[in-house]
Amino acid sequence: MTHPVRAVVFAYHDVGVRCLKTLLSGGVEVPLVVTVQDDPGEVSWFASVADCAHDYGLNVVAPADPNTPEFAARLASLDVDFLFSFYYRAMLGDDLLQCARRGALNMHGSLLPKYRGRAPVNWAILNGERECGATLHYMVARADAGDIVDQQSVPILADDDAREVYVKVTAAAEMVLARSLSGLLEGNAPRRAQPLVPGQYFGRRRPEDGRIDWRWPARRIHDLVRAVAPPFPGAFAEVGGERWWLHRTRVAAHTLTPGAPRLIGAAGECQLVCADGSVLRILQAVNAAGAIDLTQMAYDFERRPVPLV
Repeated sequence: MTHPVRAVVFAYHDVGVRCLKTLLSGGVEVPLVVTVQDDPGEVSWFASVADCAHDYGLNVVAPADPNTPEFAARLASLDVDFLFSFYYRAMLGDDLLQCARRGALNMHGSLLPKYRGRAPVNWAILNGERECGATLHYMVARADAGDIVDQQSVPILADDDAREVYVKVTAAAEMVLARSLSGLLEGNAPRRAQPLVPGQYFGRRRPEDGRIDWRWPARRIHDLVRAVAPPFPGAFAEVGGERWWLHRTRVAAHTLTPGAPRLIGAAGECQLVCADGSVLRILQAVNAAGAIDLTQMAYDFERRPVPLV
């Protein structure tokens, strides 16, 4: 009698849920799901791996630190074939990786070797990339550096924000795992080494990294706005001594006379005229009091443009 393939799954976020379900649908036995406690200071806009695991009657834990000798011993006692990490929020040490007889694999939200490290979707949008994706790869001591099994690209449209791209990356991750799973289980999945390209590691983004420099061109500001739009902390700057968070913008097709950055009213909307003359339409913004009435602001700015510094 053939024994089922067994795997421990470390998972979080929508990618974690969809990939866990893909393994279960493929007949993989999951004796343990490892997730993380939700951060009370973070907006929870994604599906819960813990809820999914409970729904399937799986054992689920959320250790504060999985990289302890005690936890490695617990995993070793489970005698599993694979270890999978799907958007889990911690690096897994070598003691854990060695607990899987046939290998430990991670699903990363970029087209490796590009955008290794943290927040790959946000960084890709910020840098004006036109595609992103998901990559299934073997885990080694160095983050996101192991052999690639498969990857799938998805487009980043000109006005996509990070949440919209995350939806696409989640679908790509499910697709990659679903089409790779039989090869992994049968032992004939492809694997190719990654080139270690300098400059492809990116770090964690902080709320203060969302500050707008009004001297930037419209496209650069627009890319920052959509990279950190809600549910992320948002792009912000001061307007007349008051902090504004820009939540939705669009680059205008026309340009105006270059000069000092300024807010104007035109066609019933607020527009930012950048130093190079490019124009950014401000479609949604908030301040400390809540949503800003941009229609009224446009009327005010049409009569009296506001210089920005």
